[in-house]
Amino acid sequence: MSKLWQARFFTTANHLRELPTTQVPEIAFAGRSNAGKSTAINILCNQKGLAFASKTPGRTQHINYFSIGGAHIAQHRKDETKVDEIRALLVDLPGYGYAEVSGSAKLHWQQLLGDYVQQREQLAALVLMMDSRRPFTDLDLQMLQWFAPTGKPVHCILTKVDKLNRNDSTNALRQARTVLASYIDEQGQPFPFTAQLFSALKRVGLEEANDKIIELAGLTEEATQLAMAALTESGADDVNGDKQSI
Repeated sequence: MSKLWQARFFTTANHLRELPTTQVPEIAFAGRSNAGKSTAINILCNQKGLAFASKTPGRTQHINYFSIGGAHIAQHRKDETKVDEIRALLVDLPGYGYAEVSGSAKLHWQQLLGDYVQQREQLAALVLMMDSRRPFTDLDLQMLQWFAPTGKPVHCILTKVDKLNRNDSTNALRQARTVLASYIDEQGQPFPFTAQLFSALKRVGLEEANDKIIELAGLTEEATQLAMAALTESGADDVNGDKQSI
């Protein structure tokens, strides 16, 4: 069973000041309003209604947080989430490029998304969802330009690949990897950007996406062992410190 299946709703925010104060890794999901972002999150977390998929793209305009760890599995459980036991947070960012909201709302969310991806220290990686038939729109590139200077990983998921034939899907992936490889740091080294094909309908790329997100969130077994070792060492230091102070 994937660790992502533990995901449950944690909190929602309309402004940066409302973001949680937790210090665990955050994996943010971004993409155009019709890129299939909510559907992909639900498939990856094995829950039909975790991420809200509006019938009108662009109507979901809050930053929604889903916790991994800190509570029993299954969203229907009413027990309280133990914040200090949360291992990671999945962050569903508002879809961009929507036309069904006012100009002032668009400006608000553009600023919010830009500030979040550029300034949020807890943000460990960005998962950028793009329709494989129309990748790298101007808004997708804007998101990359905002995030790239952080030097943190980006994983591009090319959705709806079931609507492409084998040749077109291969070309779409090649194009995505070429675009991502063009982003380099001041030393001329490529940023840690990756890409894959995905189809929620055909469940193509599901395991690859799951493994990548687990890795980015630091939820692999190796990362878990290191975290436990650090906690144990910290506890030992506290005990020794207490002994010395007595």
